[in-house]
Amino acid sequence: MKILFLTHSFNCLTQRLFVELTQLGHDISIEFDINGAVTCEAVELFQPDLIIAPFLKRAIPETIWRKLPCFIVHPGIAGDRGPSALDWAIMKNQSEWGVTVLQANAEMDAGDIWATESFPLRYASKSSLYRHEVVEAATGAVLTAIKRFLSGSYRPTPLDYSHSDVHGRLHSPMRQIDRSIDWQQDNTHIVIRKIHAADGFPGVLDTLFGESYYLFDAHHEEKLTGEPGTIIAKRNNAICRATIDGAVWIGHLKRKNGTEQAFKLAATMVLKNHLDDVPEIPSAPFAVKLSETYRDIWFEQKNDVGYLHFVFYNGAMDTTQCERLRDAYLAATERKVRVIVLMGGSDFWCNGIHLNHIENATSPADESWCNINAMNNLVQTIITSDRQLTIAALQGNAGAGGVFLSLAADYIFTRASIILNPHYKSMGNLYGSEYWTYLLPRRVSSLNAKLLIQNRLPVGAMEARNIGLIDDCFNLNLEDFRKKIMSTAETLAARLDFPSLLQQKIHQRQSDEQQKPLQSYRDHELKHMQLNFYGFDPSYHVARYHFVHKSPHAWTPRYLAQHRRFSQTSINNTRLHHSYL
Repeated sequence: MKILFLTHSFNCLTQRLFVELTQLGHDISIEFDINGAVTCEAVELFQPDLIIAPFLKRAIPETIWRKLPCFIVHPGIAGDRGPSALDWAIMKNQSEWGVTVLQANAEMDAGDIWATESFPLRYASKSSLYRHEVVEAATGAVLTAIKRFLSGSYRPTPLDYSHSDVHGRLHSPMRQIDRSIDWQQDNTHIVIRKIHAADGFPGVLDTLFGESYYLFDAHHEEKLTGEPGTIIAKRNNAICRATIDGAVWIGHLKRKNGTEQAFKLAATMVLKNHLDDVPEIPSAPFAVKLSETYRDIWFEQKNDVGYLHFVFYNGAMDTTQCERLRDAYLAATERKVRVIVLMGGSDFWCNGIHLNHIENATSPADESWCNINAMNNLVQTIITSDRQLTIAALQGNAGAGGVFLSLAADYIFTRASIILNPHYKSMGNLYGSEYWTYLLPRRVSSLNAKLLIQNRLPVGAMEARNIGLIDDCFNLNLEDFRKKIMSTAETLAARLDFPSLLQQKIHQRQSDEQQKPLQSYRDHELKHMQLNFYGFDPSYHVARYHFVHKSPHAWTPRYLAQHRRFSQTSINNTRLHHSYL
């Protein structure tokens, strides 16, 4: 079936559906929702059998939904209507929420229902809930809706508020007054819930040092206290603000500025001129007992296995974070462990260099250079470590340099639901580094290596396993995946032939080094990256600016809007070769 995705952006849900439906044999093309005329043109060009809207902010033109079935993916339970569905669910402390696939009609979110999926609403940020529960439920609901559509006999259910199963209601867009924090009245739980409900976008508007900022990235603090609303501590990227019954860490801020567009940055970076008298509370990544607080890097040891966690907001790692993670990894190698598991975070494993912090730098080119070299130092340290075997355990998605960071490990295991974007070119035709020219050909064929880098398309875990990019993937939730990784790591550490396995790793690295020194790969990559950062072509800097400032799309890239560039035959020929399937 030919399916056109109409979407505001190629976000995590759209990518997951693209991967799932492509694997099922459907022909997928994508058009960004720029305006009605562009949408109509896309439909005319592609002639789809079905339109799916995974992530829209505007209504589909009537001329389209009257002619073609259009499935809207709404992040709310049956009957829920309005643009702040997940925000209100978090703010109202709902115990259960869901996703509904409905057919577009004259009223927003009021069409006939094709499928619904529900899930428990855990205490987490909106962004985290969206990346996990919403994406999983939406994927299941869309697959069900398509199956019902293809049957030809299923009739969708009209929205009927008198029906006992319809619990959702029409709600208004959430305003900042609804999100406002009263630091003299709201306890820690309420403060965090309000920031959770606004995480990602739009943030909670608040005042610090007489200026207005949006708050993001909240974490509970178990021990620190102080005068409610005041900043009582700082740690790495975050500030700690006292509440009436404790404190909360805030990792990121965005300045409200009426004259120029602002973007999210580390809280300590935004407020650096105001924090001289605020005490720095050092993180303790190797603390035996972990209290509830903000930390972005920590280490746990169980028997002969060490687990190195690194949880960076949106998966981005700036220069300092790369250096701190490398230091932590080196310290982990000095522990009495046979296996080190690189856990990343639950929302993202890693997405490479930190474009927001680069954009904020006095010289973005210089900071880009520092950041990529810090990433390379981290990757090189993992590649050349010879005292342990390493496992990359991907709980969440990975992109760009983050994918190649995982390839530095000896073994790579992922959840079956994760999405990988092992390419750089969509960021202004970046060449990329992180030793990808060494790491990628070790795992996949030369043809697939070229296609992965050139195609700029997401790859699902199952496909990644089938072409050799990863070792295996498991269809497990987060908790069960962690248990599986613990079992796998401990089994590896306990193997009788462990010394032989470690020796094989050392010999392979020595052989590779003799064939071509690791430094040569780095030099080659950085020669290209230097041109990206400092050369005459400004594509990287332009693309980074638009990415960081979230500029509206002016067009859909041709590698997504394949109906604008290729015939169906050439579309099929550009996909990854599945000789390993």
